[in-house]
Amino acid sequence: MPKRILQGTVVSDKNDKTVVVRVERRFAHPLLQKTVRRSKKYKAHDENNQFKVGDVVSIQECAPISKDKRWTVVSAQA
Repeated sequence: MPKRILQGTVVSDKNDKTVVVRVERRFAHPLLQKTVRRSKKYKAHDENNQFKVGDVVSIQECAPISKDKRWTVVSAQA
């Protein structure tokens, strides 16, 4: 099964080798048909501490690294 890749914004880089990435999704409300925004935060592994708050990054699913980390940062978006 292919690994999922998500795109989001780094909202925290205070932990060592970890960044918190907010991933936003948009969908139409089932009844009102208005576009609704929902976001979720993922902890992702950043081996070299190279990503900072505000960076737009891609994260990829991986084997569990710790209790909460199941994602790793693949690359930064331009």
